[in-house]
Amino acid sequence: MSRHLPAVSGRDLIRALRHAGFLVLRQKGSHVSLEKRSPEGYLRTVVPLHREIRPGTLSDILNQTGLSKDQLMELL
Repeated sequence: MSRHLPAVSGRDLIRALRHAGFLVLRQKGSHVSLEKRSPEGYLRTVVPLHREIRPGTLSDILNQTGLSKDQLMELL
């Protein structure tokens, strides 16, 4: 797999996170809050509804959700 993160829109990322078990909590403006409950605790993140999420933002979201780049590619 390449070292670069894929270009992904906010809506596509939310769809992928929902497939990974995250639930949409709320939306305020163009930002959507998601959460996943696990035995270790809660995983929470906020996804901006942009046409293309910047690589640094996407990297932070992946860190917050505990997903790897490869797992994200499978979910997309």
